[in-house]
Amino acid sequence: MKPLAAALLALALAGCGVEGEAQAPLSACEPVVFEGTPMTHCVADPARHRISMALDAPDGDPARSLEVLADILPQPGEAAFAMNGGMFDADGNPIGYYVEDGERRHTLNRNEGGGNFHLLPNGVFFGTDGEWQVRTTGDFAEHVDTRPEFATQSGPMLVIGGKLHPAFEDDGDSKKIRNAVGVDRAGRAHFVISQAPLSFGKLARYFRDRLETPNALFLDGSVSQLWDPARERLDRGAELGPFIVVEKLP
Repeated sequence: MKPLAAALLALALAGCGVEGEAQAPLSACEPVVFEGTPMTHCVADPARHRISMALDAPDGDPARSLEVLADILPQPGEAAFAMNGGMFDADGNPIGYYVEDGERRHTLNRNEGGGNFHLLPNGVFFGTDGEWQVRTTGDFAEHVDTRPEFATQSGPMLVIGGKLHPAFEDDGDSKKIRNAVGVDRAGRAHFVISQAPLSFGKLARYFRDRLETPNALFLDGSVSQLWDPARERLDRGAELGPFIVVEKLP
């Protein structure tokens, strides 16, 4: 083969992957390190993705695991990633506001109580037609009068109007594997799951200082899990409740 032809062939193969094979799909998630703590950061872009909620297995009971979720999605190949999202009871059902495909399945929870959910203010992550938001529960109740396509309520809020939750220390003693979501000013949703235990304060600072999300919401801790098909990551662990599913747009 002539040198020029060989070079062109090598260039073409390089564009297709090793030895001419198709390249693996790009992941929407990437490893990051913040203040010494490893985390995974996933981005949903409204120009490229759709967000929905998922709860039930085919038998009508909560699916409870990402492994089951991966099997029941109508088009699993279109999933960019999925993550547990929203507080739930012992049976896996949401304890706060929950909307799936426009159907409200649990009303807004404004009760007082113990635990992370009631470390007020808590909040709601929701959206319709690619417009996604995080608001405190009070703000949501006062200003949102149209039911969104999807919604999940959790708590506590991590960042509120650019400020950290007033109950947080800079780096408190309570350190767990945690996951959370925030929406930046460009409308992108940022999902973060830690790979090592971290405090509420550190997780909140990551959203405020690195991701610059005006509002961010804690999703859960200790049980936090991620499914990232492109990286062949499918976390297994404790039983879960609602799932946030991010799909690729056609």
